[in-house]
Amino acid sequence: MSKPLVLLTHPLPEAWIAALEDKVRLVVGEEGFASFSPQLEAYLPEAAGILSLLTAKVDKELLVRAPHLRVVSNMAVGVDNVDVVACTKQRIPVGHTPDVLTDATADLTMAILLSAARRLPESARDAKEGRWGTWSPTGWLGADLRGAQLGIIGMGKIGQAVAERAHGFGIRLAYTNPAKIESDAAHLPLEELLKTSDFVSLHCPLKESTRGLIGEKELKMMKKTAILVNAARGPVVDSDALLCALKEGWIASAALDVTDPEPLPASNPLYDLPNCLIVPHIGSATHGARRRMAEIACENLLAGLAGEKLPHCFNSEIYA
Repeated sequence: MSKPLVLLTHPLPEAWIAALEDKVRLVVGEEGFASFSPQLEAYLPEAAGILSLLTAKVDKELLVRAPHLRVVSNMAVGVDNVDVVACTKQRIPVGHTPDVLTDATADLTMAILLSAARRLPESARDAKEGRWGTWSPTGWLGADLRGAQLGIIGMGKIGQAVAERAHGFGIRLAYTNPAKIESDAAHLPLEELLKTSDFVSLHCPLKESTRGLIGEKELKMMKKTAILVNAARGPVVDSDALLCALKEGWIASAALDVTDPEPLPASNPLYDLPNCLIVPHIGSATHGARRRMAEIACENLLAGLAGEKLPHCFNSEIYA
């Protein structure tokens, strides 16, 4: 019996995908393409499985071109790059990699929050470019953390891990969430959270109800001294509104691990603002987290190819 053909949308270290060795025929996409490389698309008619990264779109049109597809395994917590409804209609399980990147993403969130609060990128650039004349009592003043309020939008596992870390800095905690959870943090409506928080950190999934959740109206509700942190998905924030907010002083600054579009072109004016810190979607970028994400994606893939229930299935209703 021939081995099933699997398309891996982007190269990964061999050690991370060792579980696939001798079990599948693997075709790997080329570097430099956000989604499927042209070379990979030629194999869609024969593909039994797809192991995708979060930039690779698996939509209805692609599913039509892959009539033998049995499983889509996404190496990410979110699956906003996958048309889950279309996959479910065709009874194709969609795998994802929850839990494993919670700590890494929470650590990164605190890192960029602290960097923005203490104006580290701006002060480091000023030092390098010769604007550090002498010690100044009023130079590069940042925000105090102790006693400040952090408002968390999306109190899932990552949001709760951020709250746990922030608590150690003496920060007061508030959150908005569809459902109230067991927490010492104040459960607030979105509007009240935005108006009262010194830091606002986004950790909600991207779906129609959260796309553009933070726009002009919401940014103008925030304190002029507030800092917005986005480690969720770029389209949760209206990028044009954010640019205006930072240029016109509606809020103090922003720290972004995710952008819209992504990657953000080097010509984007957000890069030119001293009060906007942008890093290239590195929330899960630790050796351990990224390797384990790949390993879980392989586990999901192999289960789907074998006709077994995926260990981490996003659309588990197909098994009902």
